[in-house]
Amino acid sequence: MKHIGCRLASMLAPALLLAALGCGEDAQSPTAPEPSTPGATPALASASTQALSFRQVSAGWAHSCGVTTDNRAYCWGSNWMGQFGDGTSMNSSTSPVAAGGGLSFLQVSAGNYYSCGVTTDYRAYCWGNNFSGQLGDGTTTNRTMPIPVAGGHRFRLVRTGVNHTCGVTLSDEAFCWGNNRYGQLGDSSEAIRRKRPVRVAGGHSFRRVVPGVLHTCGATTVGLGFCWGYGADGQIGDGKTYQRRWPRAVAGGLSFRQVLAGGYHSCGVTSDSRVYCWGHNGYGQLGDGTTTGRLKPVAVAGGLSFTAVGPGSYHTCGVTTNDRAYCWGWNGSGQLGDGTVTGRLTPVAVAGNLPIDGVSTSLNLYTGHTCGLTTDNRAYCWGDNEDGQLGDGTNDDKLTPVAVIGAM
Repeated sequence: MKHIGCRLASMLAPALLLAALGCGEDAQSPTAPEPSTPGATPALASASTQALSFRQVSAGWAHSCGVTTDNRAYCWGSNWMGQFGDGTSMNSSTSPVAAGGGLSFLQVSAGNYYSCGVTTDYRAYCWGNNFSGQLGDGTTTNRTMPIPVAGGHRFRLVRTGVNHTCGVTLSDEAFCWGNNRYGQLGDSSEAIRRKRPVRVAGGHSFRRVVPGVLHTCGATTVGLGFCWGYGADGQIGDGKTYQRRWPRAVAGGLSFRQVLAGGYHSCGVTSDSRVYCWGHNGYGQLGDGTTTGRLKPVAVAGGLSFTAVGPGSYHTCGVTTNDRAYCWGWNGSGQLGDGTVTGRLTPVAVAGNLPIDGVSTSLNLYTGHTCGLTTDNRAYCWGDNEDGQLGDGTNDDKLTPVAVIGAM
């Protein structure tokens, strides 16, 4: 089993990756890891007659979660640390399992062996791995059931990273909590971690804030892009490779609708529906036709118009204005969804011609998967499936989208 946590990571990864995983937060971290270069097209699965109707879906490290149109949260894949929220742990499921607690959810986000969500009364709850305080309940105790995030804030969205979490309140204030070794919480402090939400410095009003592995990005209500945290690969986008403990403006004068942090790169969608990316590009995840890292935003090649983008670990996916999904970058597990395991330096269409209107990419640093939501509320996933994170009832990797099946 690939995803067995810190013991395996200690054998495979440098200190920076261990810190990203929450293994020994006091370990020193020199440089960002450079992964090994990754190297039969199955038929596109038809939607199951028992398929749940989803309004949103999220791809995590080795699990996925979604919210149905009747406000129920489900997760599938690995449940090693209780990230299903059903009161159990140390098991997995190849089909959706309902979170416990009787809560009604608007939105859910799958992270690194933990999950968070926002309920219909705008309260944030988290569950699963809590080594770095990423559940935000004031402790480092793992939880197998949803537990309220401390502070009493009313959130309209919450997003998980690898070991830190961020949310935006109804009044457009950004808060983050969890691992802060590299300043990824953006509160300007040198605290190693925060077990409760802290306000992101700078007084900006945010539309959305999205954490990645060791950095965080967001777009303000007036269209400005900001990033903060670990910056050695240029993922802050300010033309430097410095660590930033508070928001720094993304260079280039672009007007953004959304800006998101990925593994060691970042991407954003501008007001004119173009995608720009910056940071690490060893696998073509910036989509500009090269493998050259960029310290400032570069346009994704192909001239496509996008409504949304999702930077993952070493791949990126987006949704165009005509409801089609495209992906680019590393493809070792089929996470680009084009029926191959060939990496792509520019966007390639996801197979099946599905009408996708939302996409989510995994931050898993060893492999990866992607999930998408169709315009008729069906969830599909593709890529790595060792732990059942595609939700199709199997543990077989899929190179093209397969429908998430009905609940257990």
